[in-house]
Amino acid sequence: MSAPIGLHSRTQSSPELDHIGRVAVAMMALLAGTLSTTSVAAEPSELPPQFSQNYGQTETPRSAGLAGAANGLGSGISAPLFNPANMGIARTYHIGALAQFTPESARQLYGGAIVDSTRRWAGGVAVLGGFMDPDGIDRSQIDVRLALAFAVSSRFHIGLAGRYLNLDQEGLGPLGDSRASGGLLDTEAEEPGREALVSTITFDAGMTVRATEALHLSIFGKNLSYPNNGLSPTIVGGAIGYGTKDISIEIDGLADFNSYSKISPRFMAGGEYLIADRVPLRVGYRFDMMAGSGFSHSHQVGGGIGYVEPRFSVEASVRRTVSGPSATNIIVGVSYFLESLGLPVQQY
Repeated sequence: MSAPIGLHSRTQSSPELDHIGRVAVAMMALLAGTLSTTSVAAEPSELPPQFSQNYGQTETPRSAGLAGAANGLGSGISAPLFNPANMGIARTYHIGALAQFTPESARQLYGGAIVDSTRRWAGGVAVLGGFMDPDGIDRSQIDVRLALAFAVSSRFHIGLAGRYLNLDQEGLGPLGDSRASGGLLDTEAEEPGREALVSTITFDAGMTVRATEALHLSIFGKNLSYPNNGLSPTIVGGAIGYGTKDISIEIDGLADFNSYSKISPRFMAGGEYLIADRVPLRVGYRFDMMAGSGFSHSHQVGGGIGYVEPRFSVEASVRRTVSGPSATNIIVGVSYFLESLGLPVQQY
């Protein structure tokens, strides 16, 4: 569970809440099982590659429910994927598994993350892999991240995450047999194939200031080595979030330097409310200015629900385009909390 400070507490559940939890778990398990057993065969995707690849960003159930507004308050396993500085915001030891589906491009991602922020130094690792559009461009990927964060003080946190991304593509895009559509032929391989479309080592960085116990101000950068491609674009931005035990609200804005022919802004806003200390409800909105892409812009909405116990959580979210290229992102996840006090790190 990647949540604001204080979301997890060690209260006892009532029979009614236990019943709600069983229903929520059963519904999410059914959704995950249905998605995982559905055939991935589909018509070749017509989505812009950058858009269908979600700009190289891996979602968590919380971030998808908030339409991507997770760079300011997203702790736990969201932090290595969004803003590594936030790993040190709360004292946690989380292990989580994720699955992400985009039916329009037959894209599936699976993996997990571990975050330990029980000390002044916090560390996390995330490993994800998957494939997309097997009947078209036939792309596969592996994404590995290693993140560190340091609490300069209880109010000031910094973080850095190294990232290795490899994208292989065996099919051809609209430009035919070219580097842009499928990568160069690998002439040294024993069997016919292509060189990796993207194979890069880069890094993300972030900084979060806790102006008050609830108010967080963050700046962040992604792929800062400037790989100069739309599948791992360089992004810089900022976020402001307000989070208490039961409610959180966040607004994010960023500039994307490489996905399209012009620098493209995106804005995200989302809110979360925790019902009866167990059931988080999430809703979000995202505006994507796709400058120079052939599409003027995209509007997306997100929503999600989960069930949280002191030792585990199960969550699911959907983000859907309502204007622009048609895409649906479905994310399910489970987490186990070895430690989840939800307390700020000690004073330094």
